[in-house]
Amino acid sequence: MTRTDTSGPGPVPPTPSQTVGPFYGHALPFPGGEDIAPLGHPDTITVHGYVLDGEGRPLPDALLEVWGPAPDGTLPSVDGSMRRDPASGGFLGRNGVEFTGFGRVPTDADGHWYVRTLRPGARGQNAPHLSVCVFARGLLVHLFTRIYLPGDEDALAADPLLARLDEERRGTLIAAREDSGAYRFDIRLQGEGETVFLEFR
Repeated sequence: MTRTDTSGPGPVPPTPSQTVGPFYGHALPFPGGEDIAPLGHPDTITVHGYVLDGEGRPLPDALLEVWGPAPDGTLPSVDGSMRRDPASGGFLGRNGVEFTGFGRVPTDADGHWYVRTLRPGARGQNAPHLSVCVFARGLLVHLFTRIYLPGDEDALAADPLLARLDEERRGTLIAAREDSGAYRFDIRLQGEGETVFLEFR
């Protein structure tokens, strides 16, 4: 008769505490994180691209947080994207009506990301832009950058941050408009063509 040893657990897959992290795809992304604009809104734009390492390889496990003001330049102050049902505690997601200005999106298996949002308005002396926080493997500290959208060249020329950069570096912060009306913005973490990253003190 064959006996099974039940004195201890059998082989189990490694848990996060046994492997090298951080694990940005665990618990942080939420359903609909890429849909910042209310579904069906007529002024929605899509911004998309790839997160690339220093050798130009896409990262399939990066995470981006994106913030942007409303088209009139005001900062939204409505309830966030993580609404929960007060009775069950279950995730409700966005209400589909209000614009929160915030999204959180992981890259897919090809390192691609996208958000659907409203075109941001100008705030103060700054040209319209989206603020981005990048989390990725190998980064001990997350990175901050901006996505400026082409269209108002006078505003871009007068932006105090862009004015401090040479033309090549400035170009890493300005998205490219595509024929479909979407905007392409790749984020290169290091190496040739590295995206300009900001430091806040």
